[in-house]
Amino acid sequence: MRRGTLRQGGLCITDVWKAYGRRAVLRGASLNVRGGTLTGVVGENGAGKTTLLRIICGQLQPDSGRVHCSSRLGYCPQQAVLDDSLTVGQHLRFFQVAYRLSDLRLADELLELLGCTEYRNERTGALSGGTRQKLNLVIAMMHDPPVLVLDEPYQGFDWQTYLRFWDLTQRLRERGTSLLVVSHLAHDADRFDEICELRDGRIASLGRRTPAPAHEGSGL
Repeated sequence: MRRGTLRQGGLCITDVWKAYGRRAVLRGASLNVRGGTLTGVVGENGAGKTTLLRIICGQLQPDSGRVHCSSRLGYCPQQAVLDDSLTVGQHLRFFQVAYRLSDLRLADELLELLGCTEYRNERTGALSGGTRQKLNLVIAMMHDPPVLVLDEPYQGFDWQTYLRFWDLTQRLRERGTSLLVVSHLAHDADRFDEICELRDGRIASLGRRTPAPAHEGSGL
C-alpha cells in the first residue's frame, strides 16, 4: 500500500444520546479518536454498538449530542453489502464511480495485500465468507479515507490475513489515519492505542497504551 503524505484524521463524539421510545440506548456517549491512533470500542450484545455506528456514519440522527468527523469517512460494516451477481472487479468499478476515483490503483494494492487478487473475476456469491469480508474492507478503504470505522473487521479471516490486517492498520496510523474498531471482544488489545467499553449507554476508557521512550523505539 502506498504511504502517501501524512494527514491528520479525527473523529469526535460528544455527549450523544439516543432512545427508542422509553428505552435509552446511548446516555451521553463521548469519544475522541485522534489522528494516527487506533481505538477499540467493545461492548456486550445490546449495549448500543450498532446504534453508535449508525450515528457516526450519518445513518441515524441522535436525540442530542454531536459527531464531528474531520474529513472523509470510510465505513466497513459487519455484514458485507454485496451483490452476489457481480464480480469482485465489477464491485470495484461501481465504487470507483461512487467515490469519483480516477483509477483503481489503491484498490488493486489492497486486494494484493489481503491476498485476494485471484478472485477479481469471481462472482461474490461464490466467495467464502472470509473473502467477502476482504472485499468489504477494500471497498471501505479504496478512497483512502482519513477516518476509518470498522465493525468486526477481521471476522472470517484466516491467520495470515489477520496478521496482514494489523500490518495495514499500522501503516495507516503512520499516515495519520484515525481508526475505530468496534467489536464485542478486543483481540490483541496491545495493538490498540486505547480500549474503551460501551456500557449503560456511556463510553469508558479501559486503558491507554503508554508510548515508549524515544531511545526504545515506537514499541509497535
